[in-house]
Amino acid sequence: MLVSIEKLLKENEYPGRGIVIGKSEDGKNAVIAYFIMGRSVNSRNRIFVTDGDGIRTKAFDESKLVDPSLIIYAPVRVLGNKTIVTNGDQTDVIYDGMNDQLTFEQSLKKQQFEPDVPNFTPRISGLVKLLGNDFNYALSILKSNEGDPSSCLRFFFNYYNPKCGEGHFIHTYECDGNPLPSFCGEPKKVGIGNNIDDFSNMLWNSLNDENKVSLFVRFINLETRKTDDRIINKNV
Repeated sequence: MLVSIEKLLKENEYPGRGIVIGKSEDGKNAVIAYFIMGRSVNSRNRIFVTDGDGIRTKAFDESKLVDPSLIIYAPVRVLGNKTIVTNGDQTDVIYDGMNDQLTFEQSLKKQQFEPDVPNFTPRISGLVKLLGNDFNYALSILKSNEGDPSSCLRFFFNYYNPKCGEGHFIHTYECDGNPLPSFCGEPKKVGIGNNIDDFSNMLWNSLNDENKVSLFVRFINLETRKTDDRIINKNV
């Protein structure tokens, strides 16, 4: 069942980091969105900046940067006809693996959740593969077994011949909490519009104002393969 991502976000104070992938309603674009949120000063002290064909996180105030290990990374990279989006340094792992002819799944085989006790933040990843004038996409989540760091659960979801106006949304945390509970179930099927500005503004305005940090949205024209990007940072 198609659900409203606006409603999902407005009803969840802390989904953490989220990925949305789908096809625009008019069928002309592959759509990718990635957002980050934060509760600590270190997590909130970030912005998205353009980095080649993708983006990178950067400290907004370098003097306040405490530990860059889990917050500074490249969320989006492009390898030929493939666009990779993740919530951590597994972007580079997937990029390098696929560059060595491994699959998306094989590239993530040795990865697991983040070592941030007690949350053990899931690693969420997405892949868009352009094929002619269309595309396929995949999503993945690697998470602890209900907070048990000795057990890693790996889930992969593949979407072929995506329908116009539909996408899927996955995020790191089910909701706020201490420790933060990991996302459960399959990615949510959500509606995707046609206008990048309307879609970007809707996502940004739906995120909890206190916790939201940055948002990236990309529309890839399936005929020309030209990209149209939007970056919104709370810290400006």
